[in-house]
Amino acid sequence: MSTQTATLTHKNANTISKVYSKTKTTYESLCDKEATLALVGLGYVGLPIALEFAKTFKVIGFDINNSRVQLMKQHIDPSKELVMADFKNKDIEFTADPINLRKADVMVVAVPTPVSKDKTPDLTPLSKACKTVGEGLSKGNIVVFESTVYPGCTEEVCIPILEKISGLKCNEDFWVGYSPERINPGDKKHTLTKITKIVSGSDSYAEDEIYNIYDHIIEAGVHLAPSMKVAEAAKIVENTQRDVNIALMNELSTFFDALDINTHDVLSAAGTKWNFLNFYPGLVGGHCIGVDPYYLIHKASSIGMDLDVISSSRKTNDGMPAKVVELLKANLADQGKNLSDAKVLVLGATFKENVSDLRNSKAAEMSQLLNAQAKTLDIIEPYADGVELFNYYGLEKAQVMDSDYDAVVYAVNHDKFESIDWDFIKSITNTESVVFDFKKSLGFLNDNNGVKYLTL
Repeated sequence: MSTQTATLTHKNANTISKVYSKTKTTYESLCDKEATLALVGLGYVGLPIALEFAKTFKVIGFDINNSRVQLMKQHIDPSKELVMADFKNKDIEFTADPINLRKADVMVVAVPTPVSKDKTPDLTPLSKACKTVGEGLSKGNIVVFESTVYPGCTEEVCIPILEKISGLKCNEDFWVGYSPERINPGDKKHTLTKITKIVSGSDSYAEDEIYNIYDHIIEAGVHLAPSMKVAEAAKIVENTQRDVNIALMNELSTFFDALDINTHDVLSAAGTKWNFLNFYPGLVGGHCIGVDPYYLIHKASSIGMDLDVISSSRKTNDGMPAKVVELLKANLADQGKNLSDAKVLVLGATFKENVSDLRNSKAAEMSQLLNAQAKTLDIIEPYADGVELFNYYGLEKAQVMDSDYDAVVYAVNHDKFESIDWDFIKSITNTESVVFDFKKSLGFLNDNNGVKYLTL
């Protein structure tokens, strides 16, 4: 089957009638609100999808966390990505009761797929979701997985659970597809409908139905992958490519620092070549770039292969919080100060700018190391909840900035820090202080006034 983009409309429109003698496809029934679509898992991925479908489809939004469900019933997004207006005029029923999934004809699964402490895939949430979906599965249903997994996981793990729990047979009684999520938290430009959607199915009927369902909401078009394994692999490769390139920049930044060369100056010069790829050093956390490569590493290991470049990149990026602390310690020493006697301010603790999500945040991990070594640590974080910061990392969130800081670490480039400039930094720091500005957010320092300015 050839791969196409935004051209496959009702290619096998009569397939469903051959199976169950229906006069309409599932997609057509959704459009007429004679069928229902359920979204299983209403996090930063699932909720936007559910609400987009609910503009024209009848939707059930299911999550096991009842407190989150109650917030959504009040038009509040627990992930703080959406506003109340996004909930208005949507045909959606929020529920924490899995029995409501029995009313669904199509179920889209968007639960987290993290890694365990040993960096192996933790498929517990996905397996539990498959069990829940299987208990509500009926003949003719379609199940689409959006959770990021290794190539082959949908067929090797998800489908067997669905079949065992439901007693039904895939491609005979129900159908399955895989469509990797491409939600970018904090990004108000590349939103759900403006990003090309990859879809795949367990057979040609599933492909056509799933294609048409997503094509109904995705303005940027839909790309049909030739298999579910290809679609699964594509998602992982998207983030692994970024991970490897950022690891290269992080390794180069350490090397250039030893040579007393500014990495950003090097990248600016190199970027004048038309085919230079603009990646920058930084902290790589979150639940995509900092997690997905481990799924590839795990799958490779299961077939007796080592992915040396990817594994090395993960080691480099996972080690950056400790490296930052060591660099800060060394530069404080150059200023005649010890980290153990220093008062340190950290700006930002989430895994990336303009989000509230603290999961797998390397800025927070770095702050943990600083908290154990510095005399005083203040963390200013305008998006994340202070209770969550303490529960996740044992760190206290400062409500206001103090003064007389020996070091300032500008870790996360939140928009709410835009008013912070060099005049302000100088007003809150001691003489002979150190400012570590990861992304050169403060701009060029004209008059250092005793400040030692560092970038990654």
